[in-house]
Amino acid sequence: MKKLEYTFKTDTLFKMLFVKHPDLLKHLVAELLGIRLDSIGQFAITNSEIPPENLGDKFCRLDINMIVDGQRVNLEIQVRNEGDFTERALFNWAREYSSALPEGNNYSLLPRVIVICIVAFNLFKCKEFHSEFLSLEATRHTLLTDKKSIHFFELKKLPKEISA
Repeated sequence: MKKLEYTFKTDTLFKMLFVKHPDLLKHLVAELLGIRLDSIGQFAITNSEIPPENLGDKFCRLDINMIVDGQRVNLEIQVRNEGDFTERALFNWAREYSSALPEGNNYSLLPRVIVICIVAFNLFKCKEFHSEFLSLEATRHTLLTDKKSIHFFELKKLPKEISA
């Protein structure tokens, strides 16, 4: 039996599937963020370009950017641990956040930016498969702002069975 060369953990196929079927993407985002599907009013993919014809060709933006009820959401899948993924996730958040304010507008108009990273490797030394990072004061754990949320979903830590 021949092993499949590509799976939906392949970022090209991942993006192709969800750009062509935004209803599936909307369901996924609702599940990952723990919000009700019917609570999502506005939902738009903002970078829907499809990658090259040849799956092996490199393409620079395989993450999916969306607007979900006025919030910017960046969804990315990563198969290999290249050692700097947390920095990459923070960079993706900073890029989305810094580009969200038209020149001359008030900073209070900046939207909440959520980055969702699905990784096919262990990233943190914990048993939980989902970690969310916010901007907190180091001693008192006071939230600085709700404008930043970075989620990591570690596929290797998913339970073998899920009860309904």
